[in-house]
Amino acid sequence: MKKRKGFYSWVTALLLISIIVSGCGNAGDGQSGTASSGTGGGEEDKKVEILLGYYSSDSSDAKMKELIEQFEKQHPNITVKTQSAPYGQFYQKLDTQIAAGQAPDVWLSDGVYVMKYAQRGAAKDLTDWIARDLKADEYYGLDFNKDADGRYWGVPQGIQVGVLFYNKELFDKAGVAYPSDEWTWEDLKSSAAKLTVDAGGKTAEDSGFDAASVNQFGLTFFSITEGWFSVMKSYGGGTLDEKAENSIINSPENKQAFEWMVDGMQRGIITDPVDLKSFQSNTAVFPSGSAAMRIGIYARVQAANEAGLNYDVALLPKGPDGKRVSPVIANSWVVNQKSSDEKAEAAWEWIKYWATEDDVQKQWTELGEAVPVKKSVAESEVFLKAGEQPANRQAFLDSLEFAQTLDNNAVWEEWVGKFNEHAERAFLGDATIDQALSEADAAVQAVLDDFYKK
Repeated sequence: MKKRKGFYSWVTALLLISIIVSGCGNAGDGQSGTASSGTGGGEEDKKVEILLGYYSSDSSDAKMKELIEQFEKQHPNITVKTQSAPYGQFYQKLDTQIAAGQAPDVWLSDGVYVMKYAQRGAAKDLTDWIARDLKADEYYGLDFNKDADGRYWGVPQGIQVGVLFYNKELFDKAGVAYPSDEWTWEDLKSSAAKLTVDAGGKTAEDSGFDAASVNQFGLTFFSITEGWFSVMKSYGGGTLDEKAENSIINSPENKQAFEWMVDGMQRGIITDPVDLKSFQSNTAVFPSGSAAMRIGIYARVQAANEAGLNYDVALLPKGPDGKRVSPVIANSWVVNQKSSDEKAEAAWEWIKYWATEDDVQKQWTELGEAVPVKKSVAESEVFLKAGEQPANRQAFLDSLEFAQTLDNNAVWEEWVGKFNEHAERAFLGDATIDQALSEADAAVQAVLDDFYKK
């Protein structure tokens, strides 16, 4: 009996050792494993502090802080410090911080800058984490941050997609039918001519109309996002190739698109760069009631509502071959490539919290700043019935089916600046369309070569 008692004691000791070793092994996994295991908020988790950066206005800053407090309650092991500023100041400081290796652990990137951070080594590759933790079918816009090699560099925080805003009061006054989903760009111009009124009260269709003294424009038009990009794309043209490393600007399709735009500006139907200077800002023309239509992203809803306009939105027109393209910007959360594994995993917990929780998406949607990323919220009354105007909010969701990003890459700001310089010369009649496209092509390619072919 003594021998068997000794045997049981030995077995019991082995079991205890096994349990202890197993426990140590799990603890080790928790410290160096996945985001979900290491930062889930359990009492045993190590405390982590992360710096979260974002640009904001007063109203969005207050809501962001509310959401951060709620996140910290769910994740008591994670403390979130914040860095926020108005848009321009935020990105100026961020570039300096990235250069110094002191950027936030996670930050809110304008959608056009995500590839800049990725291709310059500042952003962490999120491909594996997205595949593990997010169900792609539940979200709008995940692919807008995917590069040519299929890697993901950010998770959308909110989406801006272009549609056609129109002033119903001005249409009714002119007796013009509202835009339909079947409109082409030529249909838009034909209606815009009836809605363009000079100082003498004549429309662009009337004899004696003065294009130099327009009081009401048919269409206000500016910038890549809310101007030329969707026209060029729907005419079959574009600016950069699929890898966004070569210019394709000097093409017959783009020439056709430019002929449409320049003709509208010369006739006074569409605002040109000089017309825009008489307004407080480029975005002020439509809310002021000085234009019957505009190409606009979702963020323009706030200004139209605050102005008290009677308006709605429709899909952007089709090109001559039936192609339709809406510009899209997926403002996104990006994780710092240089953050420690521990901080990067905590930053990913914040991104998951933002993307996966319906309540978080609903609270942000109520601010009215962006189309929600999660389909369950975007397709609910929280978004579609968020206010009386615009009635056709479904147009924003439908436009995502043919939306394209703005040829984002590491030198997006630089090449867009060069393109705008030459496009404006054509818009103002300072260069022929052929000259403008040829010179824009060369100038943009020089910018691309300077970065990609060094």
